[in-house]
Amino acid sequence: MITTDVFASEEENANKVGVLLWISFFICFLCNMSAGLISTLMSVYLPPVVKDLTGKTNQEELSTISAYIQSLYIAGWAAGGFFWGFISDKIGRVKVLSISVCLLGIFTWVISIVPSWEYVVLLRLLSGLAVGGILVITPTLLSEIWPPASRAVIIGIDSIGFPVGIFSSGLVTVLLSNWRSAFTIGLLPLMLAILAILTLKESEYWKNSTRIERAEKTSSVDKSNLVKGSIIFGSMLIGLWGMFSWIPTWVQSLLGTSDGQNERGVAMMLLGAGGLCGGFASGWVSNVLGVRRAMMLCFGGCITLAILLFGLNKSFANIIYIELTFFSFFFGISQGLLSIYIPQLFPVHIRGTFTGICFNIGRIVTSVAIFFVGVMVSFFNGYSNTLLAFAAIFIIGFITILFSKDKRI
Repeated sequence: MITTDVFASEEENANKVGVLLWISFFICFLCNMSAGLISTLMSVYLPPVVKDLTGKTNQEELSTISAYIQSLYIAGWAAGGFFWGFISDKIGRVKVLSISVCLLGIFTWVISIVPSWEYVVLLRLLSGLAVGGILVITPTLLSEIWPPASRAVIIGIDSIGFPVGIFSSGLVTVLLSNWRSAFTIGLLPLMLAILAILTLKESEYWKNSTRIERAEKTSSVDKSNLVKGSIIFGSMLIGLWGMFSWIPTWVQSLLGTSDGQNERGVAMMLLGAGGLCGGFASGWVSNVLGVRRAMMLCFGGCITLAILLFGLNKSFANIIYIELTFFSFFFGISQGLLSIYIPQLFPVHIRGTFTGICFNIGRIVTSVAIFFVGVMVSFFNGYSNTLLAFAAIFIIGFITILFSKDKRI
């Protein structure tokens, strides 16, 4: 009888742990989805937002203001990744994730009531700070709580939350023509933050590391992995966000005088759909090809699709939708692979900090690059040539992986 009770108790505990794991997964997924939605929501509404708040029609002035809004968002994202990754090593993953999601909701909602574009710049900077924390903590937390046997697949699937959010931003654009109404969606992350703080359980690995690993010094291997991880993740990030942030505006430039709202919305939906499929498949792709070969495939695919999209399309055609889908498919695979790989490079007590650096150091360059896309369009004779120039950054990531001797790659 005692033995039966013991077995029943163990089974009950196992079921309870399993339920908590899946709750953690779904909350992390929804946090990533919120980050993807809010990150790209401004991109699809950018032309009407700037026109409404400035009253200007001069394209050069509109491009400059748009560049400030977009580039400072990425700068905030980078700073948030550094800051919240470090803080999560000190106070825990769950607290940081809950705070980040809460702040994202607040700053997004307030955009719906701002009177001028300067407020939008500030609020997007602060929103970026929050997103930086979300995207560092979700893979870090899952890498510490999920069983090793299915960890790669689960983290890969979790990574598709961001492209689901991108898809959702396109859907919101199709459904809501008024940009102020669209930004009230910030109320959803606020509710998610409450759910997270009430239900998520802290990583036991983090709890233990605060007691037994804090005194350990950073090794030369950790430093080497930091450099390598930053280059690989950063080169993909710089190229793709330099393009993704401006693709709706690029689509508009190909359409000429057409309103273009539906085309911009569909483009963002397809970017999200392709990224979703790629991220979902990333765990299995990693198991079949290995991370190294799979990442080389992603970089090579992005180079090829950038040439097709921005080098060969001189006017808008339906083939662009197909090319955008494949482009984001390779991006989705890469983000799943890197979400699996990078947190595992570092010991638990510095994992949040070093993962945050790898995920975000490229965003410092990206924020500057996105700004110059807006102000240097005339220099490169249009958005197509400017965005095509970003494809060169993929070569750096490809070469880094090609010559990597890390067996985990």
